[in-house]
Amino acid sequence: MSTPQLPLPVKLVISLFMRDKGLIRPAAEALTDRFGGLDLVGPWFPFDFTKYYQVEMGSPLYRRMVAFEKLIPSEHLAQIKVETIKLEQCYLNIDGKRKINIDPGYITQERFVLATAKNFAHRIYLDQGIYADLTLIYTKGSFKPLPWTYPDYQEKKMHDYLERVRNKYLVTLKSGRV
Repeated sequence: MSTPQLPLPVKLVISLFMRDKGLIRPAAEALTDRFGGLDLVGPWFPFDFTKYYQVEMGSPLYRRMVAFEKLIPSEHLAQIKVETIKLEQCYLNIDGKRKINIDPGYITQERFVLATAKNFAHRIYLDQGIYADLTLIYTKGSFKPLPWTYPDYQEKKMHDYLERVRNKYLVTLKSGRV
């Protein structure tokens, strides 16, 4: 018989992509106002694996990942996604199209999960119209993609950043500051 146990807190990670890199500062400030201080900011990555967002946001697009100091309960992911959707609405062009896309997720010892408002066979409903997308699993010493993992999350440089975030997460867990 299994015994229910509460999960460990998770490390909040947010992806931001945009055409105008200057939007990163006000967006990051708005995120830190909501979720606390940042501890690992990733490098700029070109966001060029799909043309899906170019109609709305233009091109070229650039992505930056940010991770937060404070660990959160995993069940907060849906509410965080709802908040980031609202924040995106603060950055609309005159045509009402987004200038920035903000996608929250989290890291645990075993996985990287993203939040999405789009349902699909492998996504699990959370709350408020938001689903959890198991994006990467951590096994045999590295992140591994799944058949549905977006190409940009399969890149080595993305895995390198997420490994640093995971390592920081593990140090935080071991320190007992959770």
